[in-house]
Formats: sequence, structure tokens, C-alpha cells
Amino acid sequence: MKRRVVVTGIGCVTPLGNSIDEMWSGLLEGRSGVGPITHFDASNFPTRFAAEVRNFDFDSYVPDPSRFADAGRNIRFAIGAASQAMKDSGISDSSSFDPARLGVYLGAGEGQQDFIQFMSLVANANKNGDVDLERFTKEFLVSMNPKFELELEPNMPAAHLASLFNAQGPNLNCLTACAASSQAIGEASEIIRRGDADAMLSGGAHSMIHPFGLTGFNLLTALSEHNEDPQGASRPFDLNRDGFVIGEGAGMLILEELEHAKARGAQIYGEIKGYGSTADAYRITDIHPDGRGAIACIKMALKDAEVNPEQVGYVNAHGTSTKVNDQVETKAVKGGLGEHAYNTPVSSIKSMLGHLIAAAGSVEAIACLLAMRDGVLPPTMNYSTPDPACDLDYIPNEARQKKVSTCLSNSFGFGGQNVSLIISDFAA
Repeated sequence: MKRRVVVTGIGCVTPLGNSIDEMWSGLLEGRSGVGPITHFDASNFPTRFAAEVRNFDFDSYVPDPSRFADAGRNIRFAIGAASQAMKDSGISDSSSFDPARLGVYLGAGEGQQDFIQFMSLVANANKNGDVDLERFTKEFLVSMNPKFELELEPNMPAAHLASLFNAQGPNLNCLTACAASSQAIGEASEIIRRGDADAMLSGGAHSMIHPFGLTGFNLLTALSEHNEDPQGASRPFDLNRDGFVIGEGAGMLILEELEHAKARGAQIYGEIKGYGSTADAYRITDIHPDGRGAIACIKMALKDAEVNPEQVGYVNAHGTSTKVNDQVETKAVKGGLGEHAYNTPVSSIKSMLGHLIAAAGSVEAIACLLAMRDGVLPPTMNYSTPDPACDLDYIPNEARQKKVSTCLSNSFGFGGQNVSLIISDFAA
């Protein structure tokens, strides 16, 4: 029998609040975390709004904030959310705590470039329309901060968390685009299942609200340009959707082997029962129009969990609010759940949080756990005009009281990365 994996701690830093209670109440009330971009001057961009984290007190989470003077927002968010999850679980306070049996597996994105400094160096090295690489290199080596450059690497959040929490077990990071933190949860669960760790700190952290990030997504025509109404811009599954809203933040979970959790009397939020991961093997920026990878992924997760489609009570959708994604995900849910898809509530919390990119899946997994705990499903906000191609029950505009015991959480990323998780309430 494979070892069972349960969730014993959760934490988050999001555009709707920097704690689990703040975020969850915001989601159930249908609030929006979207507003004008303040991190930099975005006045000349086609998209001038995002879902930013606000009022985040990083210094309260670490004994020596100066140690992280060069750390980017992604690292700070990771530390904040992980500190909450570790405290919530109480795992490090247990008399049986073994640092060698606690690992870290994140789906964390890269940090932010020092854009102004970098572009100034490029401009200074401009020579008749070409960049003088010799001059650029010399000035770059003198001017740029090596510690800041190191902190840009996507492995650094996991490294910092291991150091802060004395997690001496497996330490990994994956960056499979928008599926990253869901994949991290799935892979961390596999590490526990096969006995290589008793507990894993898992989740994701990311911020792409910077000039390079905004430029890239604008060039891909993936972002909404609904500048006149930012809070209404993310409209998953609505006929008039025009792109996603970029967000930032972190979501962290403590995953623990069931018997280990029970032995120390830990609270249990739920169980990671199934994990599916596939690739479309199609195009870099387009998902397969028939949803073949996503359908296979959902079926793989169901098989792994030994759960029938009829047992799924709620689908937390990837639901980005792009024309193609929402239509294909609808096909995928129907392909994965069959006729039961029409009886299954679906919602996208990206309508309120924006798209947290690598961190999206972990925050959405947390939302599934809270939905089962409280017997209430978060809504899809800004849904006003049905799309004939999106014909499921999307829980429009208002949270729904409904007790469910099994959730399907989907994360589908650029490059055709697909991850599905089956998350259930805990049953001994």
C-alpha cells in the first residue's frame, strides 16, 4: 500500500490578503485584488493594471531582515507564506521532528531584473544603433550587484526555506510555467509516498509584475487590456473575456505522511489523493485544441486517486480568462469527467486574484482545502454573458454553500504543461 499524504499546514501571501483568513474571506465575498500597477510606470503599456500584493510586512517573518536585503519579491513572498504554513502545522515544534526527513519542493519563478540599471547600461553602451558589448560587459561587472543577480535564480526560494526551517531532506524546484506549484505539490507527494521524506514544504512563489514580464505577455496578446475597469477585467468563461490579469504572491502547504501526522496529533486539512502530469506535445504558446493533454491529465489524476468522476464535487479551474484556454478547459473537464461534468460546479478564483503564474496552483489547492473545510465554494466573478462553447456550471458571481468531499484542481501552463490534483477531505 502506498503511503498516504495529508496537508497539515497552509499559508499564503496574495493580492487579496497576506494570510489565509484574509484571502479566503476575500474570495467568498467576491472581492477583487486587481488595480493600477504601482511597481513601475506602466502608463505606456497596453495593459496598465495587475493584481499586486499590498501591505506585506516581510520583516515580521524573519529575525534578521538585513539578510534578505537583496532578495526579490518572490523570495519574500515565499518566506512569508512558508512561515505561516510551518507555524500552522507545528511540525518543527514536535519532539519527533527530524530535519533530515523534512524536504522542500517548490514551483517558484525567477526574480526580477534590476530593469532601470540594466537598461541604463544597454543605453550607455549604444554605439550607432548597436550595443558595444565590450563596454557593456565592463560596466555591467562594475555596476551590477552580484548578490541581487544570485537571488534571481529560481532555485533560491527553496534554498532560503531549507535554511530558515532546517529542512535537510530533498530540495527541488520546478518551473513548468503556470503549472509549476501544482506540479511541485504532486512531486512532493510522490517523495513522501515512496518514503524518501516524512514531510515536505511545498508550493510556489512568483512575481512577474515588472517591465520584462508585462512586455512579454503583452507581446503574446495574453493579457486583458480592459484598462477602464481593471477589477472587471478577469472574466473566466465569459463570452467577452479578453485575456488574463497578471498577479503575484505565494501559497505554501505542509504535506505529511498520514501516520507521521497522526502520531504527533496534527490537524489535517485534507489529503492529496491523486496527481496527473502530461504534456500536450503540440505548440509552445497554444494548448491542443481538443484538450488531449488536459483530458489525459485529469484521467491520470483520477486513476491515481482511485476516484470515479462521479465522486468529484468541485473543479477549481485553471480558468485564465483567455479565449482559447477557457474553451479548451471546458472540453477537458467534459472529457475527463464525462457526463458528470454537467453536474459539477466549476469556478476560477483568478477572477479575483489574477493569475499568480508559478504560484497559482498552490493557492488554488489551498482554496480547495478551505472549500471542503467550510462547505462553501468560491465564485467566478465578472461572469455576465454565457459563452456557448463554455457550457458548465461556473458558480457565477456569488459563493455557493455546498458540502463537497473531493475536488479536482487544474493547472495548465505555457508549453503545454498539464497538472491535475485530486484533493479530498480526510477520512481515516
